[in-house]
Amino acid sequence: MDTLKTRFKDIIKEVMARSTSSTKVTEDNVFQEGNNEILPFLDMMAEDLLLPGSGLDGFENLEDLYSKAEAGKSCLLLLEHYSNMDLTNFSYLVRRAGGRGEEIGRSVIAIAGMKLNEDHPAVSAFASAYTRIVIYPSRSLLGLDREADRAEIVRSNGINRAAMKALLGIRNKGRLILCFPSGTRFRPWDPSTKRGVAEIDSYIRSFDYMCLVAVNGNVLHVHRGEMLDDPTHKDLVRLTVSPVLSCTEFRDRARAAGADAEDKKQVVADALMAELEVMHEEAEERRQKLIAQGS
Repeated sequence: MDTLKTRFKDIIKEVMARSTSSTKVTEDNVFQEGNNEILPFLDMMAEDLLLPGSGLDGFENLEDLYSKAEAGKSCLLLLEHYSNMDLTNFSYLVRRAGGRGEEIGRSVIAIAGMKLNEDHPAVSAFASAYTRIVIYPSRSLLGLDREADRAEIVRSNGINRAAMKALLGIRNKGRLILCFPSGTRFRPWDPSTKRGVAEIDSYIRSFDYMCLVAVNGNVLHVHRGEMLDDPTHKDLVRLTVSPVLSCTEFRDRARAAGADAEDKKQVVADALMAELEVMHEEAEERRQKLIAQGS
């Protein structure tokens, strides 16, 4: 069985040799510019793993969202999350979609958990291909003790304040901000990992427009060990971009539908993930037809 580190061992060496990213996240380096020397190597990985027929549906919706960003509106991309290749596949397929794809792809800034920076230098090197704002995820705080881990909690607050400042400073400057609303990759043995995190409500509240993106097909399957041990798998991957949605209107509808719920933020997160699930199921039917046609 090929894993990320066995299938791409030569690419890993090349990427690490070119990486200049800091593995330690501080308040001073939450905004990290993408490394153009590393991006071609991740594109090579996508080319190796994506089967013919892989592509993007709803590119015109992405163009619409980008036009709004260019006009000074704040714009979100909210993606399903199944593997550490999701961002790579999205970037690769967008930049090869024709039209303004290259320009749109390079406008994206990803919201990334600090685990990608700090867990392994090779993972950090791969992540450095893309421009990102690094946060301390809420899921990482769950196991901390308020007394014993006081210093780490203080650190997390500082990182997230700096990340929010960086986000607010760039959101109206023609960039698309990409988030994974589940906050982590979906793990089949843990259904809770497909639930949206309540914090995504704060992003929706703070932005003007958004597109949802369903991810169908998976070239890198999550397992219980290190990220580099995730098994690779060639697959036909289709990404589906929703029409542009008003963040305010979506949030108001979700909150009205869940008016009796105690946690209004979670209501919005749940509504978002429910919409993504509908998109995913519809897209999977189309993907399976493409697979059957190619078999």
